[in-house]
Amino acid sequence: MIRFDHYPQFITITNYNWIPLLKNDYHKDIVIESLKKRIELEQVNIYAFVIMPNHIHLIWQLHDGIHKNNFQRDFLKFTARSILWFMRMNDDTKLSLLKVNAADRKFQVWERNSLSIDLYSEKVLLQKLTYIHENPIKEE
Repeated sequence: MIRFDHYPQFITITNYNWIPLLKNDYHKDIVIESLKKRIELEQVNIYAFVIMPNHIHLIWQLHDGIHKNNFQRDFLKFTARSILWFMRMNDDTKLSLLKVNAADRKFQVWERNSLSIDLYSEKVLLQKLTYIHENPIKEE
C-alpha cells in the first residue's frame, strides 16, 4: 500500500431513499468511469469497491493535497448529474422517484452524509475488505 498523509477510508454511498438506481449498467458505468478518471488524475487509489443495486462500498485513499470533503462532494455531484442526464435522455420512469423539495436541487441521486471511516490499522482494513467481498452474497 502506498503511504499518503490520509488513511485509507471505507465509504458507503447510498442512493436517495434506497432506490435501486444502480441496477442499471449505464449508471454503474458512470460511477466506474468517474473513479477511473480520478485515478488517472492521481487524486485517489481505489483498493476495493462493490456496486450494489442501491449503494456503493469503496475502500479508497486520497492522495496528498486532496481534501476529503471536496473530493467526495465533486465525485457525488458529477455522478449524480451524469445519472440524471442519462435518465432524462432515456425517459426513465424512476426519475420521478428522485424529485425533492429542496432549495438547491430538483432531484437527488445520493443520500446526504455518506458514511466514511478511516481505516487506521491493517486489521480494520481487512475487516472492511472482507465485508465488501461478502456484501453481494448477502444481497442474494
